[in-house]
Amino acid sequence: MSTTYLLVHGAWHSGQSWARVVPLLGGAGHRVCTPTLTGYGDKRHLLGPDVGLGTHVDDIVALILAEDLTGVVLVGHSYAGMVISAVAERVPDRIAELVFLDAMVPVDGESGTDVMPVTRTLIDQAADSAEPWRIPPFSLFGVTDPADVAWVRTMLGDQPVRCLTEPVRLVDPVAAAIPRTHIHCVGEEPEGFDRRPVTQGQVWELTAGHDCMITVPEELAALLLKLG
Repeated sequence: MSTTYLLVHGAWHSGQSWARVVPLLGGAGHRVCTPTLTGYGDKRHLLGPDVGLGTHVDDIVALILAEDLTGVVLVGHSYAGMVISAVAERVPDRIAELVFLDAMVPVDGESGTDVMPVTRTLIDQAADSAEPWRIPPFSLFGVTDPADVAWVRTMLGDQPVRCLTEPVRLVDPVAAAIPRTHIHCVGEEPEGFDRRPVTQGQVWELTAGHDCMITVPEELAALLLKLG
């Protein structure tokens, strides 16, 4: 049976970050969507101070409705844990599973800075720049191979502050009942990026840095295929 995987990239990245995972899921007979959110990658020209979490939620909801996607395994990497949480609130009947891939996991009323307080430091640093609404990439997210580093650098762009300060509203019991899986990248956790204990759903561990779709795509795809 074919499953639709909708893979949502995290902060600073683009849909290109899933390029190594797509053929592995597609080769198993599944549909795979890897949109680039507003302000990143080939949509970088749309970046501006008004781009926020709500913008990215609209991006994904619009795609789901335009493509009439149902039974979606909705995967959010890193910051996109905020995005998929809010998307599920909007279209819960179209989502079969939520997958938080080394991701932020908010509760009602929280912003990214609430979920991961270290991001406040990034915002404070940006405040002293000429464009205080944008945060440049600050690391290579566990990618060390020189060829991979060069590739990742081609897709990285700035993150709008508003993405991290807009809160989510999570009040729909139907959305709250959607099955969820958490994939935690372990072994290379950066200092200060503490992960909250999981209170809902199953937890799988993946030995990898944060950008596991870049460094261990086969292992990641194998986990995702368990949900298909």
